[in-house]
Amino acid sequence: MNGEQLTAVYRNNNDEIISFQTSGGRIISYRKALLEAEEGLIEGIQIYQDEDGSMHLNPSYAPSFDDFPSFY
Repeated sequence: MNGEQLTAVYRNNNDEIISFQTSGGRIISYRKALLEAEEGLIEGIQIYQDEDGSMHLNPSYAPSFDDFPSFY
């Protein structure tokens, strides 16, 4: 693996993920993580499209980000 991986999450009061911490120590927004995953800069992530056409992230090796630690 050459790219970074997502290692932790930050959720808002509605329990929605708004930011990630990467294996390189960067804090990036959900949107930035989506763009970097599309470009192949972040590995271990699946990108999927929901019924509304919105793009979402999911870890490749786990069913969800629920077990990821929070960084705040």
